[in-house]
Amino acid sequence: MLRWPTFSKFLSPESCVSITLPRFQSPITSSFITSFPKQTLINSPSLSLSLSLSLSLSLSSMVLVASKGGGADEGEVVNFRGKLADKTKTGGWLAAGLILGTELSERICVMGIAMNLVTYLVGDLHLPSAASANIVTNFLGTLNLLGLLGGFLADAKLGRYLTVSIFASITAVGVTMLTLATSISGMRPPSCSDYRQQHHQCIEASGKQLALLYAALYTIALGGGGIKSNVSGFGSDQFDVSDPKEEKAMIFFFNRFYFGISIGSLFAVIVLVYIQDNVGRGWGYGISAGTMVIAVTILLSGTPFYRFRKPQGSPLTVIWRVFLLAWKRRTYTYPSHPSLLNQFQNAKVPHTEKFRCLDKAAILDENAGTKESMNNPWIVSNVTEVEEVKLVLKLMPIWSTCILFWTIYSQMTTFTIEQATIMHRNIGSFVIPSGTYSAFLFITILLFTSLNERFFVPMARRLTRTTQGITSLQRIGMGLILSIVAMAAAAIIEKERRNIAVQESKKISAFWLVPQFFFVGAGEAFVYVGQLEFFIREAPDRMKSMSTGLFLSAISMGFFLSSLLVSLVDKVTNNGWLKSDLNQGKLNNFYWMLAVLAVLNFLVFLVFSTRHQYKVQNYARDDDNDDEEELKTSNEMKADRKENGLIAEEKGELQFV
Repeated sequence: MLRWPTFSKFLSPESCVSITLPRFQSPITSSFITSFPKQTLINSPSLSLSLSLSLSLSLSSMVLVASKGGGADEGEVVNFRGKLADKTKTGGWLAAGLILGTELSERICVMGIAMNLVTYLVGDLHLPSAASANIVTNFLGTLNLLGLLGGFLADAKLGRYLTVSIFASITAVGVTMLTLATSISGMRPPSCSDYRQQHHQCIEASGKQLALLYAALYTIALGGGGIKSNVSGFGSDQFDVSDPKEEKAMIFFFNRFYFGISIGSLFAVIVLVYIQDNVGRGWGYGISAGTMVIAVTILLSGTPFYRFRKPQGSPLTVIWRVFLLAWKRRTYTYPSHPSLLNQFQNAKVPHTEKFRCLDKAAILDENAGTKESMNNPWIVSNVTEVEEVKLVLKLMPIWSTCILFWTIYSQMTTFTIEQATIMHRNIGSFVIPSGTYSAFLFITILLFTSLNERFFVPMARRLTRTTQGITSLQRIGMGLILSIVAMAAAAIIEKERRNIAVQESKKISAFWLVPQFFFVGAGEAFVYVGQLEFFIREAPDRMKSMSTGLFLSAISMGFFLSSLLVSLVDKVTNNGWLKSDLNQGKLNNFYWMLAVLAVLNFLVFLVFSTRHQYKVQNYARDDDNDDEEELKTSNEMKADRKENGLIAEEKGELQFV
C-alpha cells in the first residue's frame, strides 16, 4: 500500500479521478500495463483508464461505475429475501459472472444492429440514404437518452437488479421482433435489380412494412438504455471493498467486464455482420435474439446468489424539484441577504449570485415556517440543493460543445458504411462486409488510447511541468480538432471516390475509408476520457451520478443533431447532396459542412473552456516543496473520493476500489 502523504504528490484536480480508476484496464492490455515499473504507473495516472476504452460503443458504463461507485460500502447489502447478505453464499465471482453475460449480449445486439442497419434500409427496403441515416441515428440517440430513464428508475425506485432484469427482457423481445421484421417476406418491398436501382425505380417499403421494424428498434433502444446505465454498477455490487480478497477480485471483474464489451463488439461487427450480409438478416438478428434470451435466463437463475442495495434516490429528482419550486415562487421578492435563505448557515456549498433566480426555491415563506417544513424538500429547498443545481448548470457550456463530436462520430455508422458498400471490398475472392470496416474504429480507440498515455501525456508533463500533463478540457479540445481533420479527410476521399467512379467507372478500395475511422477513433480516445474526468470532477459532490447523465445526454444529442442536419441539408439542397446513389450526390459537401461546423464549435469551446474555473484550483506540481499545497488539495478532495466511491481510506492507507 502507498501512504497518502507519499502518494498525494502525484494528484491534481485533473488527475485525481483518473488515478482512482486503474482497475478499468482491459485484459487485452493488462500485460502491457504490468510491464511498466510501478513508478511509471504512478506517474501516468490515467493510463489504465484510457486503455479501458477499448472496443466499446457504450463506454458510458465506465462513467457509471465511476460515478456510482463500485463496492459494498454504499450501505447495507441484502440478499433476495431482504435479509442481511451472507458473504459466503452471495456475491463474488459466481454472481458477477452471471451479470457479465447480460452486458456481453447487449453489446452483441446493439453493435450488430447499429453498424450494419443502414445497408439493410437502403439495399433491402429501398429507403433514401438520408432517411436511412436518420433511422440509425435516431435509434442510437434514443438508446442513450433512455439510459437516463434506466438510471433514474434504478436510483429512485427499482434498484439495479430489477432494472437490469426488466430492461434485458425488453431487449430480448425487441431483438426477436427485429428478427421477424427482417425475416418475413411481407415486411419487405419487392426486390430490385441493379438497373432499376440506378434509375431510381425501386419500390420503397410502405408504412405498414416499416411499423414492425420501428417497434423493434425502439423496444431495443428502451431495453439497451436500461441495461447500459446499471449493469456495471450491479456487477460491482457483488464485491465488498472492505474485504481485501473481494477488493482484489473486483480488479479482475472490471478486466473481464471490459473484455466482454470488447469481445461482444468485435464479434458483432465481424461475425454477425458477415452472417447478415451473406446468410440472411434473420439469421444474424436471430443469433442476437437467442443470445439475449439465454442471458436473461442466466441472469434470473442467479437471483439467490446476488447482493442487492436498496434505491437511495436520484439526483435528477433534486434538480427538477429545485426548478419546480423556483418557478412556483417566481413572483417572490428576494430576501435582503442570502443568509435568510433556508439552511444558509449549514450549506455544504457556498452561496453564489450566479443563476440567482434559483435562490427563490430556498426562500422561506408562511408554508415553510416550522422546522418540519424547513426540512421538507417538497415545500422548500435548501441552499445546498440550489447551489448543487447551479454547479450542474455551469457544466452546460462545455457539455454543449461536446455534442457535435458525437454527431461526427455518428457518420461512421451511416454514410461511411454506405460508402463502403459501393467501393471495392475484395481480398482475393473474399468480400469484406461493409459494416465490418467499423472494426477499424474500435481498433484505433484501443491503439490510440495506449499511445496517448504512453507518449503524448508524458511529453505534455515535461512541457507543462504538471503531473496531469493534459487537463480534461485540453483532452476534449484535442478530440474536437481530430474530428475536424476526420471530416476534412472524409470529404477529400469521397470526392476522389466519386470522380473515379463516375469518370472512369472504377471502384477504389474501401480501405481508403480507414483515415476517417482512424481520426474519429483517435478523437474519441481524447474526448471520452476528457468528458469522463471533467464531469466526474466538476459535478457536485452529492451528484456524482450526474456525470453519467451528462455523458449519455451529450451522446444522445449528438445523434439527434445528426438526424436534424441530414433532414435540413436534404431539404435545402432538394435531395442534391445526399442521394441514395452516392455517385450522383455530393456527400463530400456534407462532410465539408460538418468540418466547418466543427471549426466553429471548437472556437466556441475555446471561449467556454478559458472562462471555466475548476472546482479545485490547487494543482500539484512535480516540485518537492509543494507538500502543503498538496495536503490542502487532498483535504478538499476527500469528500469527492468518498462520495464517488472510487477511493477508500483505511488506517491511513490509500486503497484502490
